[in-house]
Amino acid sequence: MNILIAEKLADAGIELLEAQPGWKIVVSNPKEYTAHLATADALLVRSAVQVTQAVLAQAPRLRVIGRAGVGVDNVDLEAATAAGVLVMNTPGGNAVSVAEHTLALMLAMARRVPQATLSTKSGKWDKKNLVGSELRGKTLGIVGLGSIGREVVKRARAFDMRILAHDPYVTSQIARDLNVELVGLPELYAQSDYISLHVSLTPETEGLLSRDAFSRMKPGVRIVNCARGELVDDEALREAILSGKVAGAALDAFSVEPPPPGFPLFALDPVLATPHIGGSTEEAQETVGVRIAEQVVEYLQQGVAINAVNMPALSPEQYKALGPYISLAEKLGNFAAHIASGNPRTVRLAYHGKIAESNTNLLRSAGLAGVLNRSLAHKANLVNAMQIAGQRGWNVAERHEPRSGHSDSIRLELETDSGLSTVEGAVVLGKERLIQVQDIQCEVQLGGHLIFMMNHDVPGVIGHVGTVLGRNKINIANFSLGRRDAPSAPGEPLEAVAVVSTDGSVPESVLAQLRENPAVKVARAVEFV
Repeated sequence: MNILIAEKLADAGIELLEAQPGWKIVVSNPKEYTAHLATADALLVRSAVQVTQAVLAQAPRLRVIGRAGVGVDNVDLEAATAAGVLVMNTPGGNAVSVAEHTLALMLAMARRVPQATLSTKSGKWDKKNLVGSELRGKTLGIVGLGSIGREVVKRARAFDMRILAHDPYVTSQIARDLNVELVGLPELYAQSDYISLHVSLTPETEGLLSRDAFSRMKPGVRIVNCARGELVDDEALREAILSGKVAGAALDAFSVEPPPPGFPLFALDPVLATPHIGGSTEEAQETVGVRIAEQVVEYLQQGVAINAVNMPALSPEQYKALGPYISLAEKLGNFAAHIASGNPRTVRLAYHGKIAESNTNLLRSAGLAGVLNRSLAHKANLVNAMQIAGQRGWNVAERHEPRSGHSDSIRLELETDSGLSTVEGAVVLGKERLIQVQDIQCEVQLGGHLIFMMNHDVPGVIGHVGTVLGRNKINIANFSLGRRDAPSAPGEPLEAVAVVSTDGSVPESVLAQLRENPAVKVARAVEFV
């Protein structure tokens, strides 16, 4: 396993990676890391490296990108997903550092610390013109109650501030637990003395602080942005400061970093600026470096995706429960793709028992990956399966049936332009097993080399199978049979299925010999590799 570290990472994180048996760790830098992409299984970055489609094209073995930090603006998520590369970050790892920086900027504005520093160092003692204000009793409006926003709440509480918050994804119970008032944006704008932004950049939040937003704010409001520069309309902010509506702004993030020479906001005395250092503390860098190393190890060794950005993530406990069913779903998809004819157009999955109560997004993706990999040159996986299925115009549907007394199982239906193939499986004693195929009960372990047959239930078929395989020196490891309870029409023989496990692969020439018996309607190989 080759791990490429493209930017500075905490020593403890590097040591954790180096401790993994058989792993090769390459510590590089943003200017030279591309020379090692061809053999990299994992790429660890911070914010300087831009992981573009061109970068991904140079890394055919890449399985995971680890971002030591929160924002993933420097990673082309769509391209990574298409390439089947998992992207993970470390949300909350620098939450305390950013929250403390937020309060530091608020205090710096309230007490005019930068202006006082410059004045005093220039030889002045201008106490009269440097009168500040207290945070006590002021109203703080927090936009975004994620990990950073919550840490800001804790610290602002110590200054006896009244706290309003806006976050459409947070429940009223969480707001009550934090002892904050959850309000709409117009109310937050109208009542806040300080407004601090702690949301990610999305189409909905881009330009959040616009001319319209500033027009709704109370006179003398102060703005803090330690999140993303694109959240603020720079020209609208400049106009609001010049008009007196905004008394001060403290910015740690900018839409272009570093801002270009002559950046208009820097000409204004009420604007404080820091070079995106909110999360830049020794403690935060140590935390996110170790966390991303732990997450990469967990994913590459156990398949557990913690803090995944481009696929649903599971906790280790959830993965322990659902992991075997992820493997089952993929194998069912593989089996269905082998026995089906025609061009796929719909994949339906049904979940029975307790697993139907779980988040089944990964089970769905696993089933799709199993179907897709029958014919794809590039391997589909949990990351890109839904995207690839969508590109092919497939319909994907799920059904959850947590029926009492029904054992945990997954049913996968593959509809093509030639018909419908159905398989159902369960996990028995830790092994993935087929329990039904084409709605006929037939149990066999899903693995190795299999032959799937459909035939009329008449004498001589089993003997014919043994004779053909024996003649071709193919050893039978297991032979599982099943048949329908009733004929398709009066007087017709019953329809039967057989799944034969063999010690080696079965070539098409042998399958053709099996089909020479007029009772054998279908004989196909199913390979699990």
